[in-house]
Amino acid sequence: MLGGPVSLMASGYAKEVLVDTAWLEKRLDDPRVRVVEVDEDATLYLEGHIPGAATWSWEKDLNDPLRRDFIAGAQLEELLARTGVGPDTTLVLYGDKSNWFATYTYWLLQMRGFEKVKVLDGGRGRWQKEGLPMTRAVAEFPPGQARLGKARNELRALRADVERALGQQGVGLVDVRSPQEYTGELIAMPSYPQEGARRGGHIPGAVGIPWGQNVREDGTFKSAEELRALYASKGITPGQEVVAYCRIGERASLTWFALHELLGYAKVRNYDGSWTEWGNLVGAPIRKGASP
Repeated sequence: MLGGPVSLMASGYAKEVLVDTAWLEKRLDDPRVRVVEVDEDATLYLEGHIPGAATWSWEKDLNDPLRRDFIAGAQLEELLARTGVGPDTTLVLYGDKSNWFATYTYWLLQMRGFEKVKVLDGGRGRWQKEGLPMTRAVAEFPPGQARLGKARNELRALRADVERALGQQGVGLVDVRSPQEYTGELIAMPSYPQEGARRGGHIPGAVGIPWGQNVREDGTFKSAEELRALYASKGITPGQEVVAYCRIGERASLTWFALHELLGYAKVRNYDGSWTEWGNLVGAPIRKGASP
């Protein structure tokens, strides 16, 4: 078994799903560990990456080119096999932008039934800041034989699930976008891809808790105590069903990870259709302005 580092478990997290840089550096040559970088900017991998790491494109490798949905289970198994992932492999994910697409990939794998996966706390930024080794060499792997387990579709919210949740007691909607996106001042932040929503604002009843409040300045996750206090202050409690959303589900996946994996909230779903779907729906209710 590949145990989690004491420094992370001391933070009081519900699961051993984070690894720190020291843990990973010691295991770069361990054949039981496979590292994958998943970035918003795919060119970063070519500029340098963690030795032995593969790269997955969240857009080209994980999403179906014709349907707005993820690749099928058989295709995901093929991707894992190409990356050399077998039944005894622990997959470690990391990326840029405070690990948005690492947690997005983690969430997708969990939803599809692949559970032996962890996230590098602080991602690419922390690894570089600590001056740890980087390479431009593209790794090659012997084919693996990874198999997906039982799908966990309860981790994903679809549009109909959100529609049913509107005004329902015991359901917390969390908008993880920036305050300007939440109020409707902006449809997307200027530095982000403009993904085409027609209207600005937020889903009625949603509270605004920007994704960045989950992490420290160095991109590492805050302690369980700090995270619990953050969500309790906004009325998001463990007994609720919680749905998180952003624009396409990448920022929301980080909030899902904090609530479901680190805090152990039992019923948390990522609405990956998010604002690019809701903001384009004919007749869907939208609110503008700050929280009441």
